[in-house]
Amino acid sequence: MIRKASTADADEIVDLMMLAMGDLPYKFAASADKLIAFELLKQFVLTDGNQYSLNNTFVYELDEKVVGSINAYDGGAIEQLREPFFNYIRKTYHHGVFDMDVESEAGEYYIDTLAVNPSYQGKGIGKDLIKYVIDHAENIGFKKIGLLVSNPDAKRLYEKLDFKKVGSRNLLGNK
Repeated sequence: MIRKASTADADEIVDLMMLAMGDLPYKFAASADKLIAFELLKQFVLTDGNQYSLNNTFVYELDEKVVGSINAYDGGAIEQLREPFFNYIRKTYHHGVFDMDVESEAGEYYIDTLAVNPSYQGKGIGKDLIKYVIDHAENIGFKKIGLLVSNPDAKRLYEKLDFKKVGSRNLLGNK
């Protein structure tokens, strides 16, 4: 079952986000310590008004366990949504200096993170989450979905769903 995320899902969502984001959480936290990166993301998952908020997240629940999550939002709102997070990491971890290219644009509904628990991969959960977000985006007036993908398996999944590459961006060293 796919549903809107709740506060009770926060730990599972952060684990899944970290899986999807690779080394980005560690770059954000300026630390190789998994707990520091985890707690940073969790703080913002549990806070409204930012890109990682529960408000922007749907989860796939199976047998009362969160086994997948997708975080997506209005790509045109990226600057406003990332401002609280970036201000915090600049002040807390980066001595006031931290910038990252904008990864989305106006007019698109942007998939920020998508991940499925490795024990449940290959069962169509990722595909179902993507289709759910596509339907959600269409229902609220979006005609375009945007995303960045570097994982080859994820890239194949998107291609199977008829996503087309329209450009390339480098996000803190991740293409």
